[in-house]
Amino acid sequence: MSLFQPFDPGDENGPRRLIPRPPVPLRAVLPSLVTLVALCAGLTSIRMTVEHRYETAVLLIAAAAVLDGIDGRIARFLKSTSRFGAELDSIADFVSFGVAPAILIYVWSLGSLKSLGWIAVLIYVICAALRLARFNVALDADKPDWHGGFFVGVPAPAAALIVLLPIYLELVAIPHGFLTAPVTLVYTVAIGLLMVSRVPTWSGKLVGRRIARDLVAPLFVGGVLVVAFLVSFPWETMSALTLAYLVCLPLSWRSFQRHARGATVAKTSGDIP
Repeated sequence: MSLFQPFDPGDENGPRRLIPRPPVPLRAVLPSLVTLVALCAGLTSIRMTVEHRYETAVLLIAAAAVLDGIDGRIARFLKSTSRFGAELDSIADFVSFGVAPAILIYVWSLGSLKSLGWIAVLIYVICAALRLARFNVALDADKPDWHGGFFVGVPAPAAALIVLLPIYLELVAIPHGFLTAPVTLVYTVAIGLLMVSRVPTWSGKLVGRRIARDLVAPLFVGGVLVVAFLVSFPWETMSALTLAYLVCLPLSWRSFQRHARGATVAKTSGDIP
């Protein structure tokens, strides 16, 4: 008998009876399975870091980010979103995008700074935890539809990938130097603070719903090119994508402000109730 199986306590005239539970549909389980695979990737990344297999550790964090990007879409497509799935996703994100990259950065470079390096790692991990907690609270908030195109702060998966930029650069050609650890320390803390900042960043949640017909072919070509470059020149491509993301942060801020002004004008004129 399952410890969690409900039962009818019965009364003095009859024994207790187990209450049969309805079967769980596969579509309700599939998104959580994807989330658990992402969690396993993050945990295995920690093992690879301990074994000083840094390239594999980075690739596993990237794989966890890809899986994190599709589990929610699978849940929405199958109409199986749930509070349990959201909480499980947050736990997996904390491990894969908070703990795993922080340990990787520390073992790779910040460990040479002893306590200062560990403090930087703690700041990053704490910021990741606070960012995920704030995101969960915001799920219940009533916001305008256009807010769905933006995150508040840098999302944890993106932060995990961009905080590894110093490792990408070393894998490209830039060797370790006496400034590597101090610069990595400042950079790690800065990315952590970006996670808990109020800086609006573009969200990919709305991507894929509808696109203009004229953009279909360029989208296919662009996607194939990105994949081709990732396969042929992975670290150069990751470095370029990371720098492009950082450059886009001011642009996303301007886009958010433009949407906010437009919504304010529309509400003032009476177009929005």
